[in-house]
Amino acid sequence: MRFYFLIIFLLPLQVLANYSVIDSLNAKSNDKYEYGLNIKKTIIPVSLVFVGVIGFESNGFEIFNEEIQEEVAENIDRRFTIDDFMQYAPAGVVYANNLLGVKGKHSFSNQLLLQGTSLFIMGAVVNTLKYTAKEERPDHSGFTSFPSGHTAMAFVNAELLWQEYKDVSVWYGIAGYSMAASVGIFRVVNNKHWVTDIAAGAGIGILSTKISYLIYERILTRKKNRKQTALMIPFYNTKQLGLSCSITF
Repeated sequence: MRFYFLIIFLLPLQVLANYSVIDSLNAKSNDKYEYGLNIKKTIIPVSLVFVGVIGFESNGFEIFNEEIQEEVAENIDRRFTIDDFMQYAPAGVVYANNLLGVKGKHSFSNQLLLQGTSLFIMGAVVNTLKYTAKEERPDHSGFTSFPSGHTAMAFVNAELLWQEYKDVSVWYGIAGYSMAASVGIFRVVNNKHWVTDIAAGAGIGILSTKISYLIYERILTRKKNRKQTALMIPFYNTKQLGLSCSITF
C-alpha cells in the first residue's frame, strides 16, 4: 500500500542522515557540540512536520489522505492494538540493554532524564497542536487527530535508542525507526489518523529528543563541568578587620 512505502522510505533517510553525522564527528568536525542542531541533522524531521502542517491547506494532500483511508477501508477489515504497546518498544530496548550490560552513551539515570525531557517537550507540542488544530479523526471518533501522539511517542523513543547506541551499531537505529514507523502505519490502518498526522508526529518526536540532548549537553553538562572556585581576601581599613569572599559556581 502506498502509505506503507511512503513511511518506510523515510526511515533509511533519517538513519543515513544521522549516520553521516557520526562520520563527520569521527572526522573531528569543527562543531564543538556533538548534539548541536544543523540542517543535516534536522532536515528529515522538519520536512515531516512541514508535510503535516501543509496538509491542512493543501487540496492535494487532502485527496491523498482520503485515498489512503479508502484503500484501508477496502482492503483491511480488522483493527490492531499493537500500536498501543509498540510505541514504547524502542525505549524498552534501551533499558533492556542496561540490564544486559550493554553500555549506551549515558548512564541509566541520565537516560531517564533525557527521555523525560523529550517526552515533556513532545507532550507540550502535541497537545497544544491537537487542541488548537481540532482536526477530526478519520473514524469520526474525535477532533484530536493532528498530530499523532502515538507516533510522536514512538519516534521519541526511537531517537533515544539511536542516540544512545549509534556508536555500537547502526542496526539499533534501523530497528528503532522500523518499530516507530510500524506504529504510524497501524494508526492509519486502525483508521485513527491521516497520513499527514503520522508525518507530523514522527517529525515532532524526533525533534523533541534531539532538543533534549541539546539541552543536556549545553546546560546540564556545562553546569556539571563548570569549575567551582572560592577566593577569600582579608581586608583592613583602619577601623574594621575582616574577610572578603568571592565564590564562582
